[in-house]
Amino acid sequence: MAEVVEFRVPVGSVQTLLVWGLEEAPGLEHSLFSVFSKFGLLYSVRAHRNAAVAGPGYYAIIKFYSSGDASRAQRACNGQRLFQKSPLKVCVCIKQKVFQQQVLALNSNKCQELANHYLGFNGWSSRIITLQNVSGFDDDNEELGKTLQKRSLKYLCAVEVTMPNHGVRTRGVGLGEADVENGEDPLEFVTATRRVQKLAAGKALSSAFQKILLVVLDNGKVAVEYNSTQEEPTDSLTEEELKGLIQVNELSLEQFDFEEEEVLSELSFDDELPQQEALSN
Repeated sequence: MAEVVEFRVPVGSVQTLLVWGLEEAPGLEHSLFSVFSKFGLLYSVRAHRNAAVAGPGYYAIIKFYSSGDASRAQRACNGQRLFQKSPLKVCVCIKQKVFQQQVLALNSNKCQELANHYLGFNGWSSRIITLQNVSGFDDDNEELGKTLQKRSLKYLCAVEVTMPNHGVRTRGVGLGEADVENGEDPLEFVTATRRVQKLAAGKALSSAFQKILLVVLDNGKVAVEYNSTQEEPTDSLTEEELKGLIQVNELSLEQFDFEEEEVLSELSFDDELPQQEALSN
């Protein structure tokens, strides 16, 4: 039976394992990751101390992207000692209370990790179509008598993601913005500019991946489908038309400022921002 994997934060209970009976030990989360990552790509591993009424020890919540991987891990690890003296208890959280949860987009780092896992490092590529400064479109900064002590930076980025082996190509647009407290300080302004550019590029890449569905077959092969429910008006434009829309500010910026999981964790000032090149391959 095929399983669909999306580039979103996994919230399904069947993708989540509860592990209890854990003994206190240094590097507990690392040990759990080492064991359970053998069964498939993990989204997160979180260990917590037991409540006082439950006695000493720890429990852990482990999230997979694939429910199939979670099920295999549960069957193989339940009742096993693994890295400690006493056996662990592992169950799939199929009886978890159902409640409405906001589905968040994976940040660009997580998207790349997921794509590399299922498609391989050479199975996809990305490039920046355009990265434009749209700060001047904010009239709040143009008030008479307002100094440059505080400036608002906004960059809009368009990215294209291609899966050549599957004939799938998608686009994403992302908005990065931040206030610069001391706009007269060149170093602070340049640093903030790089940060906002990377933020916009990361959001755009994540947005492009939201339109992709990974169909994992029983034999381990992966098919890629375009998720038409996530299609945007900008997807049908040529590159020149898209650049033109951004330049004349005919786009509504708010629609591209979407919620993205742990977006700030992907920003590093030590790396150079790619200019019209692949973000990762």
